[in-house]
Amino acid sequence: MTPTQTEKGYSLSVVPPYHGSRPGIQVATKIPPTADEEYLQFVQQLGVEWGMVYNPLPRTVEGIHAVRERFESHGLKVYSMMNYSVHNMPEVTLGLPERDAKIEEYQQWLRNLGQAGVHYTTYAHMANGIWSSEREAIRGGAMSRAFHLDDPHKRGWWIERQWEGELTHGRVYTEEEIWANFQYFIRAVVPVAEEANVYIGIHPDDPPVRMLGGVPRPIFSSFEGYRRALEMADSPHVGMCLCTGCWLEGGPDMGKDLIETIRYFGSRKKIFKVHFRNVTAPISAGGFAEAYPDEGYQDMHLVMRALREVGFDGGLMSDHLPQMVGGYYAAEAYNVGYIKALVQAVNNEFGGPTDI
Repeated sequence: MTPTQTEKGYSLSVVPPYHGSRPGIQVATKIPPTADEEYLQFVQQLGVEWGMVYNPLPRTVEGIHAVRERFESHGLKVYSMMNYSVHNMPEVTLGLPERDAKIEEYQQWLRNLGQAGVHYTTYAHMANGIWSSEREAIRGGAMSRAFHLDDPHKRGWWIERQWEGELTHGRVYTEEEIWANFQYFIRAVVPVAEEANVYIGIHPDDPPVRMLGGVPRPIFSSFEGYRRALEMADSPHVGMCLCTGCWLEGGPDMGKDLIETIRYFGSRKKIFKVHFRNVTAPISAGGFAEAYPDEGYQDMHLVMRALREVGFDGGLMSDHLPQMVGGYYAAEAYNVGYIKALVQAVNNEFGGPTDI
């Protein structure tokens, strides 16, 4: 793979330097840091190489390294770690008094990751969380997350916090405030990420609508917002965690469709990780339910094909699984099997995992 040069002079490989020796799209699975032996055996049976780890405790260098060592002893490499405490931070998104303390916490998280040998983390910039309506039945009666903009009972959540109503934070914020607060955050974070050699993939707003609870979502709810934000970051260490489901939720309101988005950001090596999921319809059609990959309105083979076209060489995983008979194992096995088959199909179409 031939490195490319950015305008700032950074040497940027096709992907961040954690993908291992095998080229091509990397299939991963979400895994808790406390996964027991049965869970680890299940992962081995799936035949995936990478674990996307969420919320390790303690979040120290030693704690992160201990998780890595345990998983690697079972043949599973750690691609990503996410820290719930510095994800969806209203203090940062809204510029609240605790902002600087949360940014310092995030900076230390990046340093700890780098020192422990983990070089990717996902970040989301939502002030009032992921919004949903009541679950709805999809194929075969599986219950799945849904969202309808006109639902008076919709609410946002993130871990132990919940938000609802017209004003989740006491007033209406402006788009200019949200942009200014992101700029403040990213300028403080980029030097630390570069020094620690940690790559940050920013997740889309979920759902990607322009205003929820009095808080605008002008940045990570559209193609143009992402383009401007990544230019503002101006660093090879800041890119996208592309959630295909969120992009499909937004549909036409995103400004570019999912395939166009992959071609634009993927060709610029700005897609670091992919959440591979489908939905029944865009929000503009009345709302959506999260669907099986072969049930939603997007042909996911075309999505995988676009990723292969641009030489995407990062991690790809399922997300937001429906509640299937057989529980989590059945749902993840179905999705991983579907994903692996699509990866094999597009590799066969192109004559191999990569030609870059």
